[in-house]
Amino acid sequence: MDAAIRSASTQKPVSDLPKLITFVPFDPAKKTSEATASDAKGGVERIVKGAFTVVASLTAALPTAAGLADELEKQGFRVLAVAAGTATTLKLMGLIALSDPPRKDSISLISELKTLGVRTVMVTGDAPATAAIVAHAVGLDGAVCPPGAIPDGVKPEDFAVFASILPEGKFDLVKAFQKDGHTVGMCGDGANDAPALRQAQMGIAVSTATDVAKSAAGIVLTKAGLGGIVAAVKEGRITFQRILTYTLNSVLKKIVQVLLLAIGLVMTGHAVLTPMLMVIVMITGDFLAMALTTDRVRPSPMPNSWQVGRITMAGVTLGGCFLAFCVAVLAVGRFEMQFGIETLRTLSVVAIVYGGQATIYALRGRRHLWGLRPTVWLVASSVADILIISTLAIRGIAMAPLPAPVLACEFGAAIIYGLILDGLKIPVFARLGIS
Repeated sequence: MDAAIRSASTQKPVSDLPKLITFVPFDPAKKTSEATASDAKGGVERIVKGAFTVVASLTAALPTAAGLADELEKQGFRVLAVAAGTATTLKLMGLIALSDPPRKDSISLISELKTLGVRTVMVTGDAPATAAIVAHAVGLDGAVCPPGAIPDGVKPEDFAVFASILPEGKFDLVKAFQKDGHTVGMCGDGANDAPALRQAQMGIAVSTATDVAKSAAGIVLTKAGLGGIVAAVKEGRITFQRILTYTLNSVLKKIVQVLLLAIGLVMTGHAVLTPMLMVIVMITGDFLAMALTTDRVRPSPMPNSWQVGRITMAGVTLGGCFLAFCVAVLAVGRFEMQFGIETLRTLSVVAIVYGGQATIYALRGRRHLWGLRPTVWLVASSVADILIISTLAIRGIAMAPLPAPVLACEFGAAIIYGLILDGLKIPVFARLGIS
């Protein structure tokens, strides 16, 4: 603001300017800055600049000035007043109207945040009238919190604008929202925003922020505007979905491998997986699981939270489907085809690998698997895993050989299982509130 004032003053140069003696920087609590200077005649003058209401209270009442300040604030200007005089008597010298219009893309970005389930509120030290005008311009139409202390138990939905807020008020507001159970992102640019930026779960410093604000924030935007905030929200939710898919896949596989061993032992009287076959299952499964980190993901439509109990229940439910597929394949080989234990082991390991492929493709999104094309890395890993296990099974490397037609049937069964699982996961996720 001072830079803008100095820039404007160069357009109207004045001779015999007072010489600065002392200067007291702006104090957010007092809402003023102050200086003493000596004029051309050697007299000492006191000069005060700050919020209109504060400076006006130090001078004689001027109704016309108050009306003009109110009119400017209603137009969206930040109004400062300047007073000068002796140490005890000050006279209002004039008003400074500062215009800081919002960016053109602000309204669309705030609207996009709303569609993502993120509520945006304005927190500013400006007067309520000025703040309300700016808030309306960016689509924040709602109540304005009365000036003063933050109300007890305040919630984000109570007010759209918090005006005349001191730096400590921003910190208190963040804590109040967090106490109500919200995850808070605080966006700021000045040193006085640092406490609130540090307190928020996501402190966001804009590109033009001070070094103090940037050091207190967890996210520093490199471009002007709020586009980086929208991108950060979406990227965070994409990361969450990838971790969720990996977690579900891990829970599901552990259930299958442990219970299949137990059921296979009862069904055949032997262990259906040897240590070597377990290693092969792990290697082929890990390649595909690692490729999931590169997969295309739909960001969550609404904010997420880790509900471990529900995620475990989903993993157990869907893991039961995977287990049923593997047991069904083993039962067909044992009772219909009358395979020996070595061939049954090959049949089982191929069922786990093929079924694991189908499971990952079914679980890679919370919606149906079609409509979201997998990445080249995921497809390549999938093809490599299938070729490796198919080659080992047909050639009988590290396991008993399995006829190609049987492998083809098993592959087809895995595709059918994947389609069934894709349809089943929708009601399961909806019932458990996983999105």
